[in-house]
Formats: sequence, C-alpha cells, structure tokens
Amino acid sequence: MIVRKSPREIEIMRVAGKITANALRLAKEIAKNDVTTDYLNTELEKYIISQGGIPIFKGYRGFPKSICTSINEEVVHGIPGNRRLKNGDILSIDVGVGYRKYVADAALTIPIGEISAGARRLIDVCEKSLYLAINAIKSNEKLSLISRTIQEYVEKNGYSVIRNYTGHGIGRCMHEDPQVPNFVSKSLLAADEILMQGVTIAIEPMICMGKCDTAVLNNKWTVVTKDKKLSAHFEHTVVVTEDGADILTQ
Repeated sequence: MIVRKSPREIEIMRVAGKITANALRLAKEIAKNDVTTDYLNTELEKYIISQGGIPIFKGYRGFPKSICTSINEEVVHGIPGNRRLKNGDILSIDVGVGYRKYVADAALTIPIGEISAGARRLIDVCEKSLYLAINAIKSNEKLSLISRTIQEYVEKNGYSVIRNYTGHGIGRCMHEDPQVPNFVSKSLLAADEILMQGVTIAIEPMICMGKCDTAVLNNKWTVVTKDKKLSAHFEHTVVVTEDGADILTQ
C-alpha cells in the first residue's frame, strides 16, 4: 500500500535528506586515489552520527557497513573494505540516513582522478536520466512515466538499464511501496500506480555499458555486471507535489 506523507513527515524526511546530501558531498571531497573504501565508510558514518542521523544501511538485512561503495563493474551493494581507489576508477556511493524514525536515500557515481571519455559519458547519461525522470513527475501521473523516461533516454544513448534492481517507495522504512523500475514491463503497465501528492519515492537509475545481466559475488551482497563492463548509479529521494517533484536529498 502506498502511503502519502503529511507536511510534517516530509519536513522530517527533508532533514534526513540534507544529512544524506551532505554526506555524499563529503564523499566527493575525500574519494581520491589510494583512499580505501573503508575509510570512506568510517568518515561518512562519523558525519551522519554527528548530525543526529542514523546510518540506516548498517545492519539492514544483515548489511555490515554504513554505506555502499561499488567500483567500476560493481552495480550496487558493494561492501566497503581494504580496497584502495585508483585513478581511472568510477565509484558509486549509496547512502541512507534515518532521522526521527524517517529515512532518506541517495547515491551518485564519482570519477577518481582522470577517467576515460567513455566512463565520463556513462556517468553523465545516468545522472541526466535521473533528472529527466524527476522533471517528468507531477501529481496524477502514472508511475510508468518515470520508468519510460529513464529507459528511453539511457537506451537512446547506447547503454543498458539494470533490470534486477529498482527504485522504491521510502518513508518510515527504507523500502516501501511502490517499486520504481527503471524500465517498462508488462507487469508494470498492468498495475500502473498513480502518483499522488505527498508520495515519497527514491528514484535510482542503474545503467551499464554492456548487457544488463548481473551476478552477486560470494559476499552475497555486491552486484556486478556479468560482462564486467562499467556501471553507474544515481539516486534522489523525492516527494510528489501538485505540479512536480521536490528533491529531498538535494
């Protein structure tokens, strides 16, 4: 069941979103060549807690760390560890923050040093697809509009949309109804939801250079492209308004 949020709830989520956005801003500052992903995890965790937030990923369904760090062909759910970033890598960081029993969630992909032109274009297309989807939203539009906007733009630019993982409703919990796929399917169209004012969702295109097929590593968390080609990930938590969408993690 999709639950619309009250103005009071949205303002609490906005605070969680601000902490999330600032944590990602910090990540952009410190994600450099030779830095370990565990160092990023430690610094972002400290920042979130210092702001009165809770790193909501830690312990969520057994996840062992406070942020997700996914490098190159890793799509999502990468576990921070001793791996050092190196020039030419692209790093997707996903952060979730709890604040006064509400949650915000956001992600971005960061270039480490000088990256290839192909990697840069992949990042740019992924980020642009997110903002195109956000700009398409308004009250009483169908959910499939988000999915179609992302899929059409990504595929027009020669990339694939990851299909096994989707965006989601968000609020009191990290994952609420509805699912927000990044592509249009028969099942989506058969149960197409109407987005009403006050609905809060996390939109998160995950795209890749090659085929959309994925696998999960032996750690049971990290998702990679099967063909080992690069992947990018961007995400914002938004609330549907009468005539658009308000980004809570800006």
